[in-house]
Amino acid sequence: MSFIDKAKHRAEEVIGDVKEKVGELTGNDELQAEGRMDQVSGNVKQVGDSVRDAASDIADKLEA
Repeated sequence: MSFIDKAKHRAEEVIGDVKEKVGELTGNDELQAEGRMDQVSGNVKQVGDSVRDAASDIADKLEA
């Protein structure tokens, strides 16, 4: 997993947090919900990154 992909996934989470807070402040329930969804999506992708990294580490150890 590249650093760029990991950064994109983290950015998606942060952007979602901002959207949620702006939605809260403006009373825009739709934007608030969209922000929560972006955060969940970013978190799920980050978990996938961690799993891929762990699997790669295990594979590297088995090859050694």
